[in-house]
Amino acid sequence: MNPFESIRIGDHGAEVTRLGMGGVFIAGRGSADGAGHTPAYDTSLATIAKAHEVGIKYFDTAPLYGNGRSEKRYGKVLGEYPRDSFVLSSKVGRVLVPDEADPGDWAIDDIPHLTAKFDLTRDGIMRALEEGLERSGLDHVDILYLHDPDVEDMEDEANATAFPTMIELREQGVVKAIGCGMNQWQMPGRFIERFDLDIILLAGRYTLLDHDAYPEFLPLCVEKNVKIATGGPYNSGILAARDLDGPLAFNYEQAAPQWIDKARALKRVCDAHCVDMRAAALQFPLAHPAVASVIPGAATPEQVVENVELIRVEIPGAMWSEMKSEGLIPADAPTP
Repeated sequence: MNPFESIRIGDHGAEVTRLGMGGVFIAGRGSADGAGHTPAYDTSLATIAKAHEVGIKYFDTAPLYGNGRSEKRYGKVLGEYPRDSFVLSSKVGRVLVPDEADPGDWAIDDIPHLTAKFDLTRDGIMRALEEGLERSGLDHVDILYLHDPDVEDMEDEANATAFPTMIELREQGVVKAIGCGMNQWQMPGRFIERFDLDIILLAGRYTLLDHDAYPEFLPLCVEKNVKIATGGPYNSGILAARDLDGPLAFNYEQAAPQWIDKARALKRVCDAHCVDMRAAALQFPLAHPAVASVIPGAATPEQVVENVELIRVEIPGAMWSEMKSEGLIPADAPTP
């Protein structure tokens, strides 16, 4: 599978590479393997640079990621490259406000200690976008997502003010594509029935382990010509763990026994076919026609290179067939 193939998003010129890079871990929030390691500042910058160097051209961030640090670090590195050499997505729905806490190690990013607050008003959407660009120093965002309106049950506000404002921004050419980023599919499903959206950043709900969005949401996306960027392809680390006998995270919390058991069963099949389970986790969602990109986080340059290599692994069809026969993935799911 070619990690650098470009996929068109919507009708206003946006494209993403099949392999992108999530911006959580470079802001200092754990690591892609779920071990909780926080990368040093220089390592974060080197990780972004390595991603661009190897050919990844889709980068995702948000004000919430490190409360401004992810945007700042992306801008510091990506600002050194031609702006047309990468695609950047960011998010609105939260604004960052200074608080009185000691900035501590935030000082290295030259930003104050900030706190995120929900604001789905028109002014809040515009402010989140504008202040994010100020932090990054970049001149525009290509793809704009509404971030987690379900956390405080703000669906009405999303319908009334957030999406109309985002549609206006797209019509004005300020951004090229719009959508929402969430950890569930039901609310995004209602949004794409109501609005002309281009892409959904769906975290964790269509992965090798969790197929919750498969029966209803993915066919709806195909019908509406809405693409999906798969966030959290390792399901908070359980699908990337070297040891499935230790503490494991799933969906940002301690994994329940049924998910651990299923992950172990998937790994047994992968091991039987000499396939790294991480390769299967990255490639599985990309086989679906609705999925344009997979955006694992990376905390080190080495993890960036590993992700590229894993997407290129040739996986035998017999492995997917065995997973289907054991009921580990849907029997009719597309596979690479």
